[in-house]
Amino acid sequence: MTDGSLAIHRLLDEAFAGIEMTPEARDLKEEMRANLVARIAELEKSGVGSDTSAQRAMAELGDISSIVSETAAAPSTAPWLDQRVRPRPGYVVRTLLLSLLAAAALALLAWSVLDSAARGWQPLAVAVLALAGGVIVADALRQETTSSYPLPTARAAGYGTAATVALAGAGCVAAAYPRWPVGLLVTGGVLLLAAAVAFTWLGVTQTNRHKPWMVRLQREHQQIGDVFAGDPAAAARFGIYTVAIWLAAIAGFVVLTVTVGWAWSWLALVGGVLAMFVVMARSMFRPRGTDAHRS
Repeated sequence: MTDGSLAIHRLLDEAFAGIEMTPEARDLKEEMRANLVARIAELEKSGVGSDTSAQRAMAELGDISSIVSETAAAPSTAPWLDQRVRPRPGYVVRTLLLSLLAAAALALLAWSVLDSAARGWQPLAVAVLALAGGVIVADALRQETTSSYPLPTARAAGYGTAATVALAGAGCVAAAYPRWPVGLLVTGGVLLLAAAVAFTWLGVTQTNRHKPWMVRLQREHQQIGDVFAGDPAAAARFGIYTVAIWLAAIAGFVVLTVTVGWAWSWLALVGGVLAMFVVMARSMFRPRGTDAHRS
């Protein structure tokens, strides 16, 4: 390594001292180092001395400190680009195969519903569809993603079991068509109810699994969803406006139905929807510079 190259390394290290080495800063440092070394090599080939080549290359680059400061002050890339987690090949293959199996079972179930000769395949189709769907759900929740950590095995299995029960219940209801036997309907209803209870319990007891950068991003944007949190009066006005608009819309619907018939009465409900959109726009997205306590 020549004296000029050593000088460049030293100057770059000094210029980047105290700067947080983000991916952008590291890329800039390496790019500047490569460009300066290449420029010195060009100057040395033309007959310029080593020390003179280094000085000229540095002079051509300009004030390194200002360039570094501008880069450090510039906003970094989106956090999910640095935290991106690619899916594992094994998971992708498993999901693809299970999805194909579930699609085949769903097609078989549909065929058995439409063709009475294939009704004997219904139990197998429902079982395969439910199991494949449950395994897909559990396997997906066990994977680490860009924004979330993997769920514990027991909890992921709980979600998978609930999905299996829900799909089995839906399959029983579908298999009941077109005769609608009471036994299948009751079985499907019980399974769907059990799945709903399981999903509710899992959702209520679920703790945060998001990564720190995602939690930070959610906190930064939390105000978007809490428009009325700091203004109870605005929330009360919005509720009163909503009740008044829909009472008027329903009353108009009834009056128009009695007087002019169904052909025109639905316009009252459309008017209520449009009025609600206007009120929501005025309440949730106030113009800049207006008083927060005025609507």
